[in-house]
Amino acid sequence: MGEPTFFLGLQVKAVKDGTFISRTKYTRDYRGMIGSLLYLTASRPDILHVVCLCACFQSNPKESHMSAVKRIFQYLKGTIQYGLFYRKNEIFSLKGYNVSDYAGCRVDRKSTSGTCQMLGNRLVSWFSKKQNSIATSTAEAEYIATGSCCAQVLWMRQQLRDYEVEEKEIPIMCDNTSAIAITQNPVLHSRTKHIDVRYHFIRDHVEKRDITLEYISTDKPLADIFTKPLCESRFEELKHELGLIELS
Repeated sequence: MGEPTFFLGLQVKAVKDGTFISRTKYTRDYRGMIGSLLYLTASRPDILHVVCLCACFQSNPKESHMSAVKRIFQYLKGTIQYGLFYRKNEIFSLKGYNVSDYAGCRVDRKSTSGTCQMLGNRLVSWFSKKQNSIATSTAEAEYIATGSCCAQVLWMRQQLRDYEVEEKEIPIMCDNTSAIAITQNPVLHSRTKHIDVRYHFIRDHVEKRDITLEYISTDKPLADIFTKPLCESRFEELKHELGLIELS
């Protein structure tokens, strides 16, 4: 049959000094699948968290990661008619939701920030991202997520000004009272002095009343779907609240 070139998912190449084994084709196929899924998240926020999680392993995927990606495709096949629905004649006011999954990554113990921005009840922006540094408390993780949400909200406010829509005191919903307290306390005490200064700009905007931080119950944040796996009932509830429905 000649020398093997492909065996059990491995590429095999005989060279003068020995045998070279690689998984180049497997890696390229995996990256192609992840790229397609990342493009799809522009209209399917329900898969954003899990796709971003799988994307972290693009450089060195294993069989378990491929199985996870196949499960995403199976889910999409069963929900192929789902999409975002934008109702007419609803309240046109900008607000943000943010939440974090404290030390959610089992590999490096970094937290994940999840935020979404709404115009009335219409979802217009969302993201899920692992934080750059390890947070030492839930308050710090939430504070960093709030800073990211604030930056996006301020950018959207500027875009709305181009359409002659002025938004003031934009509410950002946060489920952590300690994080809210940090934004209202100008003193860098021992628990906050290690937080990167780039996240403290939110205090200035709170003082200027560009934004307001409002407490929301821990079981209410819409951004939960962007930070962690959820039970089926909660997952379906958040999909509906975000405006993700099946077109019949």
